[in-house]
Amino acid sequence: MSGSRSVRFSAGDHRDRMRRAARAAGDAGLDGLLVAPGPDLVWLTGYAPPPTERLTLLVLAPDRDPVLVVPALEAPDAAKSTAAPALTLADWTDGQDPYALTAAHLPGGQRFGVSDNAWAMHLLALQRTLPGTSYTALTEALPMLRAVKDPAELELMAAAGAAADAAFEEIRRVPFAGRRETEVGADLAALLRRFGHSQVDFTIVASGPNGANPHHEVGDRVIERGDMVVLDFGGLKDGYGSDTSRTVHVGEPTDEERHVHDVVRAAQEAGFRAVRPGAACQDVDRAAREVVADAGYAEYFIHRTGHGIGVTTHEPPYMIEGEELPLVPGMCFSVEPGVYLPGRFGVRIEDIVTVTEDGGRRLNTTTREMVVVE
Repeated sequence: MSGSRSVRFSAGDHRDRMRRAARAAGDAGLDGLLVAPGPDLVWLTGYAPPPTERLTLLVLAPDRDPVLVVPALEAPDAAKSTAAPALTLADWTDGQDPYALTAAHLPGGQRFGVSDNAWAMHLLALQRTLPGTSYTALTEALPMLRAVKDPAELELMAAAGAAADAAFEEIRRVPFAGRRETEVGADLAALLRRFGHSQVDFTIVASGPNGANPHHEVGDRVIERGDMVVLDFGGLKDGYGSDTSRTVHVGEPTDEERHVHDVVRAAQEAGFRAVRPGAACQDVDRAAREVVADAGYAEYFIHRTGHGIGVTTHEPPYMIEGEELPLVPGMCFSVEPGVYLPGRFGVRIEDIVTVTEDGGRRLNTTTREMVVVE
């Protein structure tokens, strides 16, 4: 979580988030929440310790004050976190049993939600201490916990999107032909950092046949004139994520390449137009997929249409068939259909979109037309 500290929120903001999370846990039939180091802890408290073999765990429960169990040697840092005034710190020293300490702070009951990235060694040790307890992942129990962004979060999301857009406007002007994918990827990473990203999560540069692999990232292939190149890049700026994809062409494209790009662009537009409060997540996927299928490329659209984004670049909700969660104003997620022709080329176009009171708003505004690079 390096570089992902939530730096613009007050103790009151974090207190409200912890209270909302505890209430949501009760509404979901849970006796409490156990939050390990990772994005949930950052979002709830602003505290971003490294996950280690020493137990750090935030305990939340309805009608109880939050408690952060923390190693004594890390307690001074925890005490400086934004949410510290709203927390009780329970520290433990090496040689003590942190699981017994945690058990003493758990509310009565047996069923708890636990953050997805909690280490198995910690969860299993706690379960040995409290053999009657059971645990469910937060993604399953509370998939909407971080999904709806408040106005301050939306401002940070928009700024991250604008920074990624600025990186694209610069990268489209650099030479592509004759350079390795790794070189262009390094340029992209440097541009993201120049425009304010503290963390670069991915820089996919997939040229020619590599573009048919949606998660190719970068390799040693030398980009050639005549290549289609999928660019997909993002990371964290001021603790919130960016993620955008554009597909460029080195030199003039063929009629077929333009046609496939037009199909994906139309599918992306259809997915965006399906965004509105009350629509199901799967409706976005269906709208984009219908355009691709009608054009005869259904078998070449091989991934979901989108994923949520916030303090991580991939999180719930997911725009996929079968996901019936309704869209709510403040949700942020990608709309990114693609067509991938094995051994030949791929096309993907992606914007981050937020749900508004009457539709959707793109947080990426660079052109979705075919861009020709040199």
